[in-house]
Amino acid sequence: MAKKSWHLDRRTFLRGSGVSMALPWMEGMSIGAADESTLPKRFCAVYWPFGVVAAPKPEEQQWGWFPTGEGKDFQFTNVLQSMESLRNHVTVIGGISHPNGWSMGGHDTGDIFLTGAKLDGGSFTNTISLDQLVANELGGDTRFGSLTLSSDGGVGEPTRSMTLSFSREGRPIPALSSPRRIYDRLFGQDNEDSAQRQRRRLKNAASMLDRVLEQSRSLNRRLGKQDQQKLDEYLSSVDAVEKRIDRAEAWLDIPKPEVDEKSLDVEATQEGPKEYIKAIYDLMSLAFRTDSTRVATYMIGQVAGATTIANAFPACLGLPGNWHGLAHGVGKKGGAEKLGRFDQFLAENHARFLQSLADAQEGSGSVLDRTLVLYGSSNSRTHNNHNYPLLFAGGKNLGFRHGQYLRYQEKDMRLSNLYLTMLDRLNVPVERFADSTGEFSDILI
Repeated sequence: MAKKSWHLDRRTFLRGSGVSMALPWMEGMSIGAADESTLPKRFCAVYWPFGVVAAPKPEEQQWGWFPTGEGKDFQFTNVLQSMESLRNHVTVIGGISHPNGWSMGGHDTGDIFLTGAKLDGGSFTNTISLDQLVANELGGDTRFGSLTLSSDGGVGEPTRSMTLSFSREGRPIPALSSPRRIYDRLFGQDNEDSAQRQRRRLKNAASMLDRVLEQSRSLNRRLGKQDQQKLDEYLSSVDAVEKRIDRAEAWLDIPKPEVDEKSLDVEATQEGPKEYIKAIYDLMSLAFRTDSTRVATYMIGQVAGATTIANAFPACLGLPGNWHGLAHGVGKKGGAEKLGRFDQFLAENHARFLQSLADAQEGSGSVLDRTLVLYGSSNSRTHNNHNYPLLFAGGKNLGFRHGQYLRYQEKDMRLSNLYLTMLDRLNVPVERFADSTGEFSDILI
């Protein structure tokens, strides 16, 4: 099909006064249905710890996390009721998990939620996370290859990581936690002096890496095979850093998108989880809608328990106790409702995020139609690493169908099969992911 006279390229820039700015998607960028393939594809994962009310008593059924019924004939409980308006955009999945996590401690599996790795033998060596595989493929066209967020921030410690994201070498990627810092990174406008300073820093870093590579090549000739392998792994990390530097330098002359800061509560803190979690979701939504990144992860809380900031979220909302305590108290009188109300709060925030993506037009559909969003935990109950509560959303224009509750026997399906299928629809070329055995076909059109 020939281009229309008014057709705009997806990467059209406005240029003037020595600067250029990338345009958002516009109707003029479309030349027909066949051109939909040029629109962005995205991935997002949101995680929470400690499981849910997975097997409530009959009188507390409405505070269970999983729906009643099955297939398309299902009903949301109170916990996920906020998803009803998004019913045709979401699929609830039960009965699957990472088999490699079954033998791990109940508080140890957050690290493998996006990797599916087997952490044992005292080494706790992880593998690359799903989001970083996607970022390696899709991140080259955006200012930021990926956005890694958590309520507690940083990296934590092995099996108690405060991030969902792990590099190709299995190392944790530090998470940002301050809405202000996230906003400034995504949308903060640099003046000319600041840009020049950044350019000098990047050039110095590139020069240093060049010297490292030159010395490494000389050293490599004197090493044995095993040491050469170790050096190659190190150099691959250096190469990744070098690519990030090149990307950063290339984007220096392109202004960041202008957004209305007044619409965001960037000063929100973890002491007010209602405002804080909303701010994090708002920033992820804006990052996707402005095409600042196509990959994002958010760890709402992690499994270290009382040592984390997020553990106090329920108490800050007026619920009796901390998050860990609520999870352990499910079997007590009224315990299911107490944890269920907090899970309901989390689901409401997630539903609002999904709706913001569904409301943003892109091509013949919405941003959500080209975004795969995974929401879940690596426990069904506090110390049970089976039957993950999972809600998968989006991707209608990438070949996924929704409006169903799929429930499996663990011997028949594993979470890595879903990940493999997601990677395929995101055009990430892999034959396997972790312990995958095949495609997750029940969720495909």
